[in-house]
Amino acid sequence: MSDDTVKILFDTDIGSDIDDAVALAYLLAQSRAEVLGITTVSGQPVERARLVSAICKTAGQDIRIVPGSEDRLDGPTRQPRVPQASVLPNWPHETEFGDDDAIEFMADTIRSQPNEVVLLAVGPMTNVAELFTRHPEVPGLLKSLQLMLGRFIDPYHATPSAEWNAHCDPAAAGVVYSDAVSGDLAGHTSLGLDVTTKVTMNSDEVRQHFQHPLLRPVYEMSVVWFDERSILNFHDPLAAVTLFDDTIVDFQSGKSVVTRADDRDDGITDWTPDENGPHRVGVTVDPDRFFESYFGVFA
Repeated sequence: MSDDTVKILFDTDIGSDIDDAVALAYLLAQSRAEVLGITTVSGQPVERARLVSAICKTAGQDIRIVPGSEDRLDGPTRQPRVPQASVLPNWPHETEFGDDDAIEFMADTIRSQPNEVVLLAVGPMTNVAELFTRHPEVPGLLKSLQLMLGRFIDPYHATPSAEWNAHCDPAAAGVVYSDAVSGDLAGHTSLGLDVTTKVTMNSDEVRQHFQHPLLRPVYEMSVVWFDERSILNFHDPLAAVTLFDDTIVDFQSGKSVVTRADDRDDGITDWTPDENGPHRVGVTVDPDRFFESYFGVFA
């Protein structure tokens, strides 16, 4: 590995939205990425781990995969289905992953390489919040925390205002943005809907661009996605790509506080700009440069 290698723990709810698989394929193709392990979160975490395995096997990479938390911190999962698991019969994959505890695996991996590991979390924050709660020293041992989470700059531009990952476990999102966690982190970055909804493709564009062998299972998963939707938002891939080139996005510093509600707005990430704030969020993005960076690793 070169000196500019980025060591990554990837926490994902792959199998619901297609963008997790799109991000994983990028990480496996990115020569500067050293993926130390992958944990899954949200409903049916073992099924999600099987999808991870299918993409890793397609890439010819043997990476530790550990299923994590199914339910949110304070209630049952809000994301029980894994629609893209329907493609699993078509792709070789592991079916069993042992009984290791995902939280302990994350903690051990971070402790073994202090201040070298980026935790890239692109699903509900359940695993991450449990990690930081069970092991409060861990945030201070990370190189940085990179999230696909939230809506910050214009939170009420569309309804619902709570971004999906935050809504799927608002209590966990609250932990991740808490002072106790943020104060110990060397870097705390969120790519939210303010920027991720600006990088999109329709089904025809996906069919045209997803021809690389590593992207074939991802394309097949996208067919399931497009059965019900017309657009693929590159939410999670933007969080992954900016680990290697964060000039694609303009950032703002400040502080985020998660607010609770009894409806779909449960999990709004209220934002206060502050140049000395503990959190950094994306506010604008250059879509052309993003797509050049994303697809460049498959060239």
